[in-house]
Amino acid sequence: MSDSTALFQAIQAADVATVTDLIEARPDLLTAQSPSGLSPLLFAAYDRQPQMAALLIELGAPVSPFEAAACGSEHHLRPALDADPALLHAFSPDGFTLLGLCAFFGYLELARNLLERGAAVDVPSRPPMSVTPLGSAAAGNHTALCALLLDAGADPNARQQGGFTPLLSAAQNGNLELLDLLTARAADPAAQTDDGRSALDLAREGSHSLLIDRLTAR
Repeated sequence: MSDSTALFQAIQAADVATVTDLIEARPDLLTAQSPSGLSPLLFAAYDRQPQMAALLIELGAPVSPFEAAACGSEHHLRPALDADPALLHAFSPDGFTLLGLCAFFGYLELARNLLERGAAVDVPSRPPMSVTPLGSAAAGNHTALCALLLDAGADPNARQQGGFTPLLSAAQNGNLELLDLLTARAADPAAQTDDGRSALDLAREGSHSLLIDRLTAR
């Protein structure tokens, strides 16, 4: 097994000792790439390993603006935006805006700061996902962040890959609070995925009884 493979496996396993030993022996591993092209820091973020991400930063991992957004690090993101405000409209290597990454990972205050700086609320990620920040926040069950984006003018009916809308994601996740929020903001209750599944279908697939009751009562 290569050291690079061992590092990504240790990150996934949240093995602090192994990650530390590998990086201390080979600091160049901090810029290694996973099979899908992610840096160790982004790999930890996408694997929902915030402690591992913090450890990698502590061990000296370089932090790009997009990695800062994915890790919720205002400390690293603020000076980058101060130096280059155009980053608000740029895309990460995997096709997301800074706001899209904050929405996906659920960083409410960082997303608020980006909006205050002028980030566009409805720019979708690059194909094939083509998901808006609201769609990402809904998929991640980040209800308060969805409310923030809706207040900023986000389209409640924006579609993404597969035809999912934020309301359909809420139904799939069993998030009644978000379903009600989106409905109150003019989300289409009759929306369907590309394969013809409705919010009720998705709620039934997940056995989300409260949503089933709410949707059948309409």
